[in-house]
Amino acid sequence: MTEVKGIFDTHAHYDDKAFDEDRDALLESLPGQGIVRVVNVGASLASCERTLALTEKYEFIYGAIGIHPNETAQLEQEGACERLREMYSASKCVAVGEIGLDYYWDQPKREVQKKWFARQLDLAREFRLPVIVHSRDAAKDTEDIMKAQRAGEIGGVIHCFSYTKETARTFLDMGFFFGIGGVLTFQNAKKLKEAVAYIPLDRIVLETDCPYLAPVPYRGKRNCSLYLPWVVAAMAQIKGIGQEEVKRAVWENSLRLYRMEDM
Repeated sequence: MTEVKGIFDTHAHYDDKAFDEDRDALLESLPGQGIVRVVNVGASLASCERTLALTEKYEFIYGAIGIHPNETAQLEQEGACERLREMYSASKCVAVGEIGLDYYWDQPKREVQKKWFARQLDLAREFRLPVIVHSRDAAKDTEDIMKAQRAGEIGGVIHCFSYTKETARTFLDMGFFFGIGGVLTFQNAKKLKEAVAYIPLDRIVLETDCPYLAPVPYRGKRNCSLYLPWVVAAMAQIKGIGQEEVKRAVWENSLRLYRMEDM
């Protein structure tokens, strides 16, 4: 039986300005409190640069490089895509992300979002990296592009999964993992709770998306990896299993997702 090494936060944004006042103190405290690996995820060209800097400073932090759908207009600029390609060669870059579609904010134009979602999927295939997919109010177009791009051959995770269990089936069939975080603890998250009950435990990973989406009892406050045990507890209750079993499974799943060695 696999030893539980600790908690792996598969999706964080510690480069965000919300952490400017205490970033180093907080990050330095994480390993001693059971948070033993973190993937910091890029969303813009600038945040990708900051992400790589964090991976160089902290042994336990790895990086994902990608442009969030609402930032994809950046990629229309000369030289932007070339810079992305350079960053994928960084030794601790473990994924392409976060990429995808966001029709909630609906900017830039949907055609721009769709173009760069497809192109970043192509980059993931080229660099043999898994993808972190952001999809908000865009399930059908997300599915269509992923199918057209044969995303099942690339692999990755649906970040902050927020759709129904029926939509989950489509992504399960592609072999994707599901990123689950603080929303699972919300009283009104009935749809997500049903999806988590449905999704096999071996396809679930933990994420914070910090500084956003803090779990109850910290809802509305700045999120961080230290709050993930609340998500573990909620998941264990939904699955009807012990918290240690959840921790063991999501640790193994995270290593498979990011194609990492155990510690």
